[in-house]
Amino acid sequence: MHKIKQQPEDFIVKEVSNVDVNGTGEYNYFTLKKENYGTLRAVETIAKSLRIPVKFIGFAGNKDKVAVTEQVVSVKSRSRKEVERLKLKDIKLVYLGEGKKPVSLGDLLGNEFVITVRNLTNKELRSFEEKVGKKLLVPNYFGEQRFSDNNQVIGKCIVKKDFKKAVELILESNSDYKREINDILKKNKNDFVGALRAVNKKLLKLYVHAYQSFIWNETVEKYIKKNGLKDVKIPIIGFGTEINDKEIESIVSNIMEREELTSRDFIIRELPELSVEGKERNMVVKPDNFEVNNKGKDKLNKGKSKVVLSFRLPKGCYATIVIEWLFNS
Repeated sequence: MHKIKQQPEDFIVKEVSNVDVNGTGEYNYFTLKKENYGTLRAVETIAKSLRIPVKFIGFAGNKDKVAVTEQVVSVKSRSRKEVERLKLKDIKLVYLGEGKKPVSLGDLLGNEFVITVRNLTNKELRSFEEKVGKKLLVPNYFGEQRFSDNNQVIGKCIVKKDFKKAVELILESNSDYKREINDILKKNKNDFVGALRAVNKKLLKLYVHAYQSFIWNETVEKYIKKNGLKDVKIPIIGFGTEINDKEIESIVSNIMEREELTSRDFIIRELPELSVEGKERNMVVKPDNFEVNNKGKDKLNKGKSKVVLSFRLPKGCYATIVIEWLFNS
């Protein structure tokens, strides 16, 4: 079976940013180059080293941990020289410019990838060659990195207002906030909302988004089984969601009934910053600038082949899904 990320340099990601770095202002912009770090963990490490709150560092999207990645970040309240003096293992910050706005989630056009796919069998190569010989359309599923550990389960607990269970699951799967959470619960053993506020807000949003993504993926899977791969839009469920297509509405209704969920559950009054509206997402994606850069023997896996691919995806789309689609027969 094919393998990716056997080594970080097998998965190279470069953000295509739309941030204007040529102005003046209180924010300094840097290219964050990292390896073996998820974006959130890298940002927290930088913030700790600079002795600033995590919220003073802005970024546009989460990048893979087992990868070599580049993305634009903004840093508030620290000079260019202070940041450039940092010496952190597997993290490098390269100055770009400054401006008046922080980098925020979604401030990018897409990502460029160079991916080495290893351990390929002849059957997988035939499947790959057959698919790239046609118009390349890929189901636009959310990738596994969105669901790592218990992300969507924690998200569901937050949406369903089971804050106690959400805190318990966070403590099980993410030890980074254990001390802060326990400090709050020592003062008030039932203050689970306060305990959640000790967690990085972007991480809490990621949990809620993971639950939305879980529902979306299941909707798409059921739709494709009935209709095949079509270029349509599928709703991401949140408060205020409206669905005009009766077939999609029926699929979503069945999933939400099973989940004991309504769209208004995504209004979270206890943590209003985590409330999310409904929107839409394209069911398929077409990789741009798709190229096969190299094919040959795989030196890391005896008797198997490798392929090196490069392509570009819009923001919010997952290269791992493209690879799964290309090499699964």
